[in-house]
Amino acid sequence: MVQWVIDEEQHEVQKRKKRSLSFNLAGFSLQRQAAFSLDNFNRVNDIYNWLRTVSQSTACQGKCSLFDLPKNSYEGRPLRGIKIGTPKPGTTKPAIWVDAGIHAREWIAPASALYFINKLITDYNTPDVKFMVDTYDWYILPVANPDGYEYTHTQDRMWRKTRSKQSYSCYGVDPNRNFNFHWGESGTSQYPCAETYGGKRAFSEPETQAMRDFIYSKRHIIKTYISLHSYGNYWLTSWGYTRNLPSDYQELLNIAKKGSDAILSVRGQSYSFGSAGVLLYPAAGGSDDWAKGKAGIKYSYTIELSPGDQTSDRWYGFNLPASHIPRVGEDLFKGLKVVAEAVEEKLR
Repeated sequence: MVQWVIDEEQHEVQKRKKRSLSFNLAGFSLQRQAAFSLDNFNRVNDIYNWLRTVSQSTACQGKCSLFDLPKNSYEGRPLRGIKIGTPKPGTTKPAIWVDAGIHAREWIAPASALYFINKLITDYNTPDVKFMVDTYDWYILPVANPDGYEYTHTQDRMWRKTRSKQSYSCYGVDPNRNFNFHWGESGTSQYPCAETYGGKRAFSEPETQAMRDFIYSKRHIIKTYISLHSYGNYWLTSWGYTRNLPSDYQELLNIAKKGSDAILSVRGQSYSFGSAGVLLYPAAGGSDDWAKGKAGIKYSYTIELSPGDQTSDRWYGFNLPASHIPRVGEDLFKGLKVVAEAVEEKLR
């Protein structure tokens, strides 16, 4: 059953590659934007330049700092994020981690992460954002797979993996099958050219090594792990590697439901919520399972952003137009705000 689902996904990707080619020929997907805009799907260097600029802005003063993960990507790009939070000297402030773009073609994930960053910075004087920034330090990595993401802008819009060379003709590892928690078990491929190839070994990729080292070093303060993906409109809990449920599943599910309900209240986008292994299919080596199972971050989730599997815009798939960024970004903000509140109650 699991292999059938993966085969169906591969078939769908091939159809979308053909559709993406027509977009590319029309000058849409692979066209370089003239300037950075939160309403566009921006290139890696433009994103990093914007992060630097906004971190030095008056609105960010005393609340923001850039960070680089301890390793660069396979092609030498930094893995750069931003920390947002008001200082609380003398206290150990809890943190929330958010990453996006671990799968290169899922453009709406980095774009929504940037929308969320901008919201935390520019709307600090609103009660919701003030609570979020005063209560937590937010570590946000908007592009977790910069080589693959850049490749989708220049060569192949539907590229998913990293860009490390695996054999004479095969490139890349699926970074969300490369984490060392039940690595190489369900829902992965041992064929280097496959979309779900998990690598020669766990943490074979510098990108996943960098995430591991940084997150693990802060595991005592990170209380929530969020990984942004697309698409389908799903709020996924552990476990992903199996259909078995963690002992605290009901607690995780309750928070996922709150996040999904908050998104529903914005513009009526319905998100399904539940265990990834049950709601979708088992897939081992995921970052969220590792965050919970190895780093000990109790509240670990993957959010599959729009379009939904059952919504009118589902045919866009990974090619969701940039005009949807504000809507999806606002949905994400509302969902994460509720999660921040729910986890804060648990920490009291």
